[in-house]
Amino acid sequence: MTRNIITIFNQKGGVGKTTTAINLAAYLAKSSKQVLLIDIDPQSNATSGLGVDINSLATSVYEVLLNPGLLGTAIVSTSTKNLSLLPAKHALSAAEVDLVNLPERETKLKKALSNAEYDYVIIDCPPALGLLTINALVAATSVVIPVQAEYYAMEGLGQLLSIVQRVRETINPSLELLGVLLTMYDSRNSLAEQVESELHKHLGDKLLETVIPRNVRLAEAPSFGRTIIEHDKWSKGARAYKQLAKEIIDHAK
Repeated sequence: MTRNIITIFNQKGGVGKTTTAINLAAYLAKSSKQVLLIDIDPQSNATSGLGVDINSLATSVYEVLLNPGLLGTAIVSTSTKNLSLLPAKHALSAAEVDLVNLPERETKLKKALSNAEYDYVIIDCPPALGLLTINALVAATSVVIPVQAEYYAMEGLGQLLSIVQRVRETINPSLELLGVLLTMYDSRNSLAEQVESELHKHLGDKLLETVIPRNVRLAEAPSFGRTIIEHDKWSKGARAYKQLAKEIIDHAK
């Protein structure tokens, strides 16, 4: 059984969830860890961001949620050594409706992963709190919340933390907040520094030390179907995700 299942969670879009999921997974794999990245977002951005043709998929996370025994047949390899992918296709948008009347509908992904053997599983969530995200939170051992370095990010953070707490109290008592990750940080912007200071004041050591900068190379990489390691491993964005992977590994020790 996998001990480290990390869900990347935020109800807001455009905060770097998928970028974080892909590149954290890639750098964990580069550290000789066996890693499974799960795309549970109907937009399928983590799948296409790793260069996988969505239209070629016979089996995906959608089928696995309906039949957890299909996990092994749905996982595909990637161009990154040690990194496997449980892909998504656009049919996943129907899963909310298909799951709603099933027994134990919140635990389908957890059941699918019960016999999976990886050092790390990273789950990329959709920007909404529906059954897909609930499945990801129930399956997880910990949560990373990416937060953009802007004022409105502060407003929504309290709600996100209360959702994690609610899931812990009701259906996943072992769920841990691994940390809040500051993303899209521009050191030239005084507001970004203020947001970082406020987050540190309120979160203490739950604010991850790694800060992800605004970086053109990070934004470009998915359009080529590449991780940042493959696209530009010397960029500021690459160095930041390398540091994040090290921080996550150190936390697990």
